[in-house]
Amino acid sequence: MSWGTELWDQFDNLEKHTQWGIDMLEKYIKFVKERTEIELSYAKQLRNLSKKYQPRKNSKEEEEYRYTACKAFLSTLNEMNDYAGQHEVISENMTSQITVDLMRYVQELKQERKSNFHDGRKAQQHIETCWKQLESSKRRFERDCKEADRAQQYFEKMDADINVTKADVEKARQQAQLRHQMAEDSKAEYSSTLQRFNQEQWEYYHTHVPNIFQKIQEMEERRIVRIGESMKTYAEADRQVIPIIGKCLDGIVKAAESIDQKNDSQLVIEAYKSGFEPPGDIEFEDYTQPMKRTVSDNSLSSAKEGKPELKFGGKSRGKLWPFIKKNKLMSLLTSPHQPPPPPPASASPSAVPNGPQSPKQQKEPLSHRFNEFMTSKPKIHCFRSLKRGLSLKLGATPEDFSNLPPEQRRKKLQQKVDDLNKEIQKETDQRDAITKMKDVYLKNPQMGDPASLDHKLAEVTQNIEKLRLETQKFEAWLAEVEGRLPARSEQSRRQSGMYDGQTQQPVTNCAQDRESSPDGSYTEEQSQESELKVLATDFDDEFDDEEPLPAIGTCKALYTFEGQNEGTISVVEGEMLSVIEEDKGDGWTRIRRNEDEEGYVPTSYVEVYLDKNAKGS
Repeated sequence: MSWGTELWDQFDNLEKHTQWGIDMLEKYIKFVKERTEIELSYAKQLRNLSKKYQPRKNSKEEEEYRYTACKAFLSTLNEMNDYAGQHEVISENMTSQITVDLMRYVQELKQERKSNFHDGRKAQQHIETCWKQLESSKRRFERDCKEADRAQQYFEKMDADINVTKADVEKARQQAQLRHQMAEDSKAEYSSTLQRFNQEQWEYYHTHVPNIFQKIQEMEERRIVRIGESMKTYAEADRQVIPIIGKCLDGIVKAAESIDQKNDSQLVIEAYKSGFEPPGDIEFEDYTQPMKRTVSDNSLSSAKEGKPELKFGGKSRGKLWPFIKKNKLMSLLTSPHQPPPPPPASASPSAVPNGPQSPKQQKEPLSHRFNEFMTSKPKIHCFRSLKRGLSLKLGATPEDFSNLPPEQRRKKLQQKVDDLNKEIQKETDQRDAITKMKDVYLKNPQMGDPASLDHKLAEVTQNIEKLRLETQKFEAWLAEVEGRLPARSEQSRRQSGMYDGQTQQPVTNCAQDRESSPDGSYTEEQSQESELKVLATDFDDEFDDEEPLPAIGTCKALYTFEGQNEGTISVVEGEMLSVIEEDKGDGWTRIRRNEDEEGYVPTSYVEVYLDKNAKGS
């Protein structure tokens, strides 16, 4: 593949192509130059950003950087400064190793191209000169031949005429001989010129042009190789700083891990602790002796009710909770406080040892409810709930996924079977490759020892057997689950009946233990309930004109749930309802049915579809 033999007649096109190659190289140089400018600009902006957020000396900001979070932020700023320095290194390396080098090479390439095409044009001019000489000698030979023919014809005419003198005939004969001699001389010159031209033309197309075009081809190939090497250098300039950039990022992570919230809290105590003791109780001042004081109209309890006034830290009913809506308050006062039941693990009631049971909501004193409302702390009702939560958090999942609902268990088992099949296919391909290599070694012992592959082959075969046994185990579980899964309507009826039976069983939880405890904390159950009703009545009077909470999405019941507690609502599998309050971390979701019936259901029993607009707001 040579341009001299394949492109012997494409001198002008090669000249255009090589010029295009130089233009391409200059375009790449311009690209790298603009990239270096971008890197410098980016580094400058990063340094300015780091400098902008540095703490000013002798200012209040400098005192704030004693906290670990602020120290970590300061370390982040310093690391970003070093990060900017690496981008400056990228710019410098690209400028010195690519831009400057390629600009010098472009100048050399232009000179070499100019020299090669100058030699080509010189060879073209020489062959054109030889062609002109050949044409001139050819025309001269043609002219002399015609003159010789005319002279011969004239001589023959004079010789045949008896009236012409002998001297005239002799003169015509001599003239004819002279013309014939001139024609012979022209013929010899034309023949010599033709041979010389053919020789020059052969050397031009078989020697000069191939050599010149070969030089041009080599020049063009060097240009292509050079631009490829420059692209590699371009990538290496980035790769060289990656380790240092990684160290900068590791420094940021290390600074983040050094944050100590306890230390910062202690620093806040040290900074703002007054040292004074909290004030004591205010003594009661009795003003009933000089006069009878009337009951305030803003009191929470009315005189005609005859109930003792409930004091929650405010003097008037209108100032109790000015920033809390009635629906939110009542939901906090009446929402279930027991951890929600886990979703059913299978279609058989015996497969659920603890059983998904409706939370038995016991009535608690109003002071307890209000205390929880004000503190908003999660409540652990019993050791069993705590143990179950810890086991779920620690990820103690059974191998057969029996803790999941049937459909989810089937999906998990199917995914596991697919993964095992992929592993088997991978090991099988490896075994086939080893077998082929062993066959090659058997046919060509000089390439390797076939016995050296036996151990590896046995190991791969053993792995395949283990994976197949594992696959069979999971396929058996999968077949069992698929055999148990009924149609959707039948499954709904079975689950509904199963949970009805389970909810009728006696449940021993901490709420019942507290109700039957001898400490007397629940002896005021009736009075506390009446006080809660009084409080709800007062809040209803104050928020009569308030609209119900808007729906923020919809949900679909995955399982049947029998809500037998105060504040809960019963749902049937497959039922669609409106969501009016998301799960706040306690495992319960607030839903509504038909705009007039609402309550809480376990979050794990429903699939929630939140409205994007409501979620964003």
